Amino acid sequence: MSTVLAPTLSPVPWLARVLGGVLIVLGFVLLAAGGWLASVGGSWHYALSGLAWLVVGALMWGRLRGAVYGYAAYFVATLVWSLWEAGLDWWPLGARMGVPFVIGLVLLLLVPTMRRHLPVDDPRRVALRSPPATVLALGLGAFVVVALLSWSRDAQAVEGRMPPAPGAPATSVPMVPVAASSTIPGGSAAAPVPDGEWHAYGRTGHGQRYSPLRQITAANVGELQVAWEFHTGDRRGQPGDPKETTFEVTPLKVGERLFLCTPHQKVMALDATTGRELWRYDPRIRGGLALQHLTCRGLSYQAPPVDASPVPSSRTSAAADAAAPAPSAPAPAFCAAKLFMPTADGRLIALDPATGKTCPRFGRDGVVDLWAGMPNLKPGAYYSTSPPVVTRRLVIVGGTVLDNASIKEQSGVIRAYDVETGQLVWNWDSANPEETAPLPAGRTYTANSPNSWSIASVDEALGLVYLPMGNQPPDQWGGKRSPAVERHSSAVVALDLATGRVRWVFQTVHHDLWDYDVPAQPTLVDLTVRGQRVPALVQPTKQGELFVLDRRDGKPVFPVTETPAPQGAAAGDHTAATQPVSAISFNPPELTERDMWGVTMFDQLWCRIAFHRLRYEGRFTPPSTQGSIINPGNFGVFNWGGIAVDPVRGIAFTTPAVLAFTSQLVPRHDDTSQLVQDEGPPRGALPALNENFGAPFAARMRPFTSPLGIPCQAPPWGTVAGVDLNAGQVIWRHRNGTVRDLSPVPLPLRLGVPSLGGPLLTAGGVAFLSGSMDDYVRAYDVDDGRPLWESRLPAGGQATPMTYLGADGRQYLLVVAGGHGSTGTRPGDTVRAYALGKR
Repeated sequence: MSTVLAPTLSPVPWLARVLGGVLIVLGFVLLAAGGWLASVGGSWHYALSGLAWLVVGALMWGRLRGAVYGYAAYFVATLVWSLWEAGLDWWPLGARMGVPFVIGLVLLLLVPTMRRHLPVDDPRRVALRSPPATVLALGLGAFVVVALLSWSRDAQAVEGRMPPAPGAPATSVPMVPVAASSTIPGGSAAAPVPDGEWHAYGRTGHGQRYSPLRQITAANVGELQVAWEFHTGDRRGQPGDPKETTFEVTPLKVGERLFLCTPHQKVMALDATTGRELWRYDPRIRGGLALQHLTCRGLSYQAPPVDASPVPSSRTSAAADAAAPAPSAPAPAFCAAKLFMPTADGRLIALDPATGKTCPRFGRDGVVDLWAGMPNLKPGAYYSTSPPVVTRRLVIVGGTVLDNASIKEQSGVIRAYDVETGQLVWNWDSANPEETAPLPAGRTYTANSPNSWSIASVDEALGLVYLPMGNQPPDQWGGKRSPAVERHSSAVVALDLATGRVRWVFQTVHHDLWDYDVPAQPTLVDLTVRGQRVPALVQPTKQGELFVLDRRDGKPVFPVTETPAPQGAAAGDHTAATQPVSAISFNPPELTERDMWGVTMFDQLWCRIAFHRLRYEGRFTPPSTQGSIINPGNFGVFNWGGIAVDPVRGIAFTTPAVLAFTSQLVPRHDDTSQLVQDEGPPRGALPALNENFGAPFAARMRPFTSPLGIPCQAPPWGTVAGVDLNAGQVIWRHRNGTVRDLSPVPLPLRLGVPSLGGPLLTAGGVAFLSGSMDDYVRAYDVDDGRPLWESRLPAGGQATPMTYLGADGRQYLLVVAGGHGSTGTRPGDTVRAYALGKR
């Protein structure tokens, strides 16, 4: 009797039964959820896994040899299935095999313990000797080998090397301006920007985010050190701040000064070499604003007239390399040059760069009221989050409106003011595009017309300003859009600088139902395509296209194909039959169930079930009351950061991101009830997001994630990529960033995370990016995408870095680190400059 009872009283069966009990519980979960997945047309693997775990768990209560054999067979089968689904791609493979491997390892480690504690004459002691443990060990070892193979290579990477810089320019195509360009206000070519300076958001009005400085190279970038650091004292989190309060500014560098704005719209001038504050201007923004966003991406600079005393300029890079002394210059006349600052309460302010005082000749005491002529007065609901375009004689301003709040918002009108007096020269309303003469007193612009909230570009030689256009609210239902609205929504529009009239339109999305606003500044660059020199415009889009157009007439330089699109819009609406796709595209591949991901097999299973429950027919699946997967989501493959382009080599450094969202339409029964409760209650004058008051549907938009908040699609979610624009080819592409600041445990796993903020390219062959979600600024070799250097930031770097030359002859890299409310990165108020050590 004692022999029979001994195994029961020993610790070994107790340990085995605990593991068996866990497997039985998890097996029931897998069987139930896996059966649900199979019932909606998904994989049977999870249901069969549940059944296998139930059997193995039951065997653990008495037949230990059979349990070890059974689990070994299950593990090997799971490994084969995982390889069939994911190949040698580590992160999808690890999500499938992680939990089974841990359980198998625990079982393997328990076998010797169980054998030692069983009585000598217990038959189970002999039964647990090899081969059961050996078979299980071989299965686990096979997975380790596969894991090492998959870890040593990136299955998603594109390897390549950029072509060398051309030795001489190719045959040129005359860039003949259209008629009247010689008579436009500011129609002559803009004055060149000194090599060591940065005069506009993208350095120049062409928006290239490229510096001709070459002191920092791939060979020495690893020696960059913090040269100085400045704290603005302006952080998000103040009373009345919306969630999306951001520090997105790219400072300007003019002469020996830096100029920047903060989230709460304060303007500052710093010494570019030391970071010492020189002056500060507070526009005293009014309270109680109906804000969805609170940000300032930057200021705009108007250079002084040719005959005026200029702001002292930096030395050229050649002079810097020689360490020549900077020439002295007379002090500039008051407001001979200007800084323009748009404010959250709807003002455009002109400041003197030397003193920070307002320019009294501009508007009324230095201020133009952007609410003039605007319908539906609601302070904070309309303002320009992006710096305006400045030409020699015009300052051109667009703006953002409340997104998806109602159908009675403000106008998306674009207005051009005289740069000296602030007098309105022309206005272009996309819903009333033919009437561009200044609006008469007593009239208002068209309510709810498509707006341009991002950064515009300008070619003064051609006499054109290029606008990236958004949508008419609501984004997800367009049943009542007019022909003019349909034509100009989600398009690049070229306006004549003299008159504001449309010269050409290129639409990037037809009848946009996905919030695919054109988000980024168009980049203007002259390319050599098929042996001919072409004045091009490169337009990144949220859906991942790089449309390359002739900027004179908007015609595609590389092929654009109209591809069939899914049909079946919501009641009262329709979808376009086709959608344009560029020859250069980062359009993510169509999702399948096997693309679903999770930290474990359990949240991956949840994502697989959600994938089948939601409507998904590929790219441009229309929003639905069922709920639709939108891939890429409205975060975009590209957003306001745009791309960086080397105009000498004709190459681009880009930052494609891929995050799917879900879009569910909620029928509205009246124009006042709040339906989208999960967005929170209205705050003051601001309704909850996506309510769409006045439309038939509210909309519930959210990232497509598991219950753990992890994206349901497999990584990478963020990459960097190099593009040869002359050839129209993606040359290389690699993961960017880690989950160190996104996961509960700060593990620097290089999954590839999205970035929000633009890149920077330099003539030294180095590209910089600070916008990743893991609070680093990184340098990449632009030739092959190799990471060269990184530095930890004190907060999220969701801004576009810039570079300039200091008075000490050194090239500085400037990074703003203040975080972004919507991405959840750490808040801060840091402006940091890096430089090589002094020689």
